[in-house]
Amino acid sequence: MSEYIIMTDSTVDLPKEYLIEELQVPYIPLSYIMDGVTYEDMSGLSGKEFFDKIRAGSLPTTSQVNPEQAKKALEPYVKEEKDILFIGFSSALSGTFNSIRMAAEELMEEYPERKIITVDSLCACLGEGLLVYKAVQLKRAGKSLEEVAKWTEENKLHICHNVAIDDLNHLHRGGRVSKTAAIMGTMIQIKPIIHMNDNGELQVIGKQRGRKKALQHIVNMAVEQSKGWENDIIMITHGDCEEDAQYVAKLVREKMGIENILINCIGSVIGSHTGPGVVAVFCMGEKR
Repeated sequence: MSEYIIMTDSTVDLPKEYLIEELQVPYIPLSYIMDGVTYEDMSGLSGKEFFDKIRAGSLPTTSQVNPEQAKKALEPYVKEEKDILFIGFSSALSGTFNSIRMAAEELMEEYPERKIITVDSLCACLGEGLLVYKAVQLKRAGKSLEEVAKWTEENKLHICHNVAIDDLNHLHRGGRVSKTAAIMGTMIQIKPIIHMNDNGELQVIGKQRGRKKALQHIVNMAVEQSKGWENDIIMITHGDCEEDAQYVAKLVREKMGIENILINCIGSVIGSHTGPGVVAVFCMGEKR
């Protein structure tokens, strides 16, 4: 059995050191432009610096990975005679995955003895991160490239994304939700609830009056979704609102009985579209 690695892109939003050192998963960075400066996701501004700039009126724009960048990132591992399982950002939200797929096909033509399997996660943020985490667990348990790829394809729609947004206008500006949906986000004390649907698209599925109710609601969603599933970890992301994330973690411990919780500030590329104040809970469940 050939040696293989698991790769991903920066929209997994896992802590950089955890991704590289603990999980040993290299990543391909997307980029963003803020105030005329281009930054690489995971290596640019800190979460606080980034969201403080947005609060001050800066409007970041994001850039997908192109096929040339993808090939440049993948080829060194192929040259080391390693096969690759690449788990990528939802193709419904970015053209990055298509660039990865094109680069993989080109590399397999140039290196016919190598295998590169690409999985469109239909996930984002720590939903994508959770899928990568599970894939690493399987690899460490001795599963082959094909076995891990098969599991990720079969289980990616069991990765549930439960998201409380403070202001939908950021998602509308980036083309992720409709203008009608964004208008709802401007209503006083109405906090939209969104999720990732089975097509890998962000979808508004409800609203709650008040911040605390919205945070409680996304935990209640996870409780229902996860019934009958063994979740060894719950992941929580936030848009520079650590206190709210800790409150959600407290609810997860109380209602789900899970102590292993990973909390991380949302990355700059995803955060460009959600804005500050977002909080999300990610778990495995029967359906999204």
